Amino acid sequence: MKFTRGYIADFFSLLFPQLCEACNETLSRQEELICTNCLYNLPYTNFHRSNDHIVAQQFWGKLPLEGSFALFYFTKGGNVQRLMHHLKYRNKPQIGTLLGKIAGRQLSTHDKLKTADLIIPVPLHPSRLRKRGYNQSEYFAKGLAEIMEAKVSTKNLLRAKATETQTRKSRFERFENVSEVFKINDPAALAGKHILLVDDIMTTGSTLEACGNILLQIEGVKLSIATMAYAE
Repeated sequence: MKFTRGYIADFFSLLFPQLCEACNETLSRQEELICTNCLYNLPYTNFHRSNDHIVAQQFWGKLPLEGSFALFYFTKGGNVQRLMHHLKYRNKPQIGTLLGKIAGRQLSTHDKLKTADLIIPVPLHPSRLRKRGYNQSEYFAKGLAEIMEAKVSTKNLLRAKATETQTRKSRFERFENVSEVFKINDPAALAGKHILLVDDIMTTGSTLEACGNILLQIEGVKLSIATMAYAE
């Protein structure tokens, strides 16, 4: 009997089913990483449709932004938290790329954000990068860049000092923790660019603010921010 690739794929899917990274249900052959039901029902913010939303408001008076965005709302115990956990701690960087593509399609409709010509992920300290093996925000940036036809820069904004976890810190403590952590390697290469600064989850925005402040010291830089999720 002659077996097609489809039959073989179905056989292996019975033995080793691929599960949705968000809800843990079995994926069909046509689905990748996230099931169709989750793709439609995840808590999208739709911030690309407005310039006045909670993420933008958190930076008023702190950073002069061209635009700001988060793809999802983050809640403890929800499907977005499971996605972020698998992305960061279960060696699934491809989740970041997929979310970047989804976000890129939304940002391509935004008057200001779609004009970004350089995407910079918030960097990890080299010691943390070695431990994890990859920067999850870099994969998000790659997905964005593929859709938005922008370039990704990973060698210019650097994290010069390792920091403590931000999880249980207040907003002031978070900002103090990262206020002198980042540096620019080659300012001339960024001059005059519209930079889209990206990260995984935004809570107080302290890390993005610290990175943004140093980027905006470069002549002619315009700054926007985008994250995979916003924690309410």
